[in-house]
Amino acid sequence: MSKPREVVFVVARADDGTIAKHGEVPWRIREDLQRFVAHTRGMPMIMGRKTFESLPGLLPARRHIVLTRDRAWSAEGAEVVHSVDDALALAGDGDVTVIGGVEVFDLFMPYATRIELTEVHEHTGGETIMTYPGSDWVETAREERPAGRWPAHSFVTLRRQ
Repeated sequence: MSKPREVVFVVARADDGTIAKHGEVPWRIREDLQRFVAHTRGMPMIMGRKTFESLPGLLPARRHIVLTRDRAWSAEGAEVVHSVDDALALAGDGDVTVIGGVEVFDLFMPYATRIELTEVHEHTGGETIMTYPGSDWVETAREERPAGRWPAHSFVTLRRQ
């Protein structure tokens, strides 16, 4: 019997809920970027159009499944879908990652099984806010990183109860 599919959110979030400021991730924390790569490499990544357009280019060794309402939109390297069901079907039966933005996280929350969260311990004041996962999520791992070259942050794994 095969294991059930995991739908894993990979996201960095400030203590004030910010996940984006001026359309971009407000931090460039080296360990967070390495963690992002570790959790997404070799996996289908589902994202919204704005998130896709914010990437520095196509990320190697990953599928880029882009959920958009714009039926005319396309981009090289993007596999375009227009619904959650279409995105999950296109991703296949294996595990999948969801990388944003906030509307896409909201749409996929009913399907999410795990959240790989980087808590950035600052009040960033961005305009794109993600609420903290609710009481149906339990913390299963946490690694603290003190302030230094980057703001203090924590790597947290949450699983749905």
